[in-house]
Amino acid sequence: MNNRRMILSQEEIKDLGLEDIVVKIGRTTKVVKGGRRFGFNALVAVGNKRGIVGIGLGKAKEVPDAIKKGLQRARKNLIKVELKEDRTLWHAIVGEHGAARVLLKPGKPGTGVIAGGAARAVLELAGFKDVYAKSLGSNNPHNLIRATVDGLLRLTDPKQVAAKRGKTVEEILGE
Repeated sequence: MNNRRMILSQEEIKDLGLEDIVVKIGRTTKVVKGGRRFGFNALVAVGNKRGIVGIGLGKAKEVPDAIKKGLQRARKNLIKVELKEDRTLWHAIVGEHGAARVLLKPGKPGTGVIAGGAARAVLELAGFKDVYAKSLGSNNPHNLIRATVDGLLRLTDPKQVAAKRGKTVEEILGE
């Protein structure tokens, strides 16, 4: 697996033109002597729809603060994904995290993003236009979103395969 994690400065992140989606907001409760204390967590995805995507989880006593922390963490956890023809995956892959498994398959032109919930948010923000995604295990959004990112990290493009095999890209693609 190639390490595609990106380490960028704040100025570089602002230049990317990132969009964000709040995937899930959860409420937690702590029972104390005086009653209940509520907290919130926000699962957030960011991306520029041109091959860069990131996810983050923020926790706080108030929802807006949790979202803000989630966005900050998502911007720190950006990854770069190579898109085939600026629309789909290079090959089918299964991403895993915990009990969640996500099958990602390339689609034909005009297919659209066939995915549910958390996987859809990540794939759309990464810039995929024609892709299938199927949840094969747990449908917990926290594990599902991480499994989707794991699948994207496991993708290999022809340049990587050619370098690994000591061949040219043309030989790999059969052109």
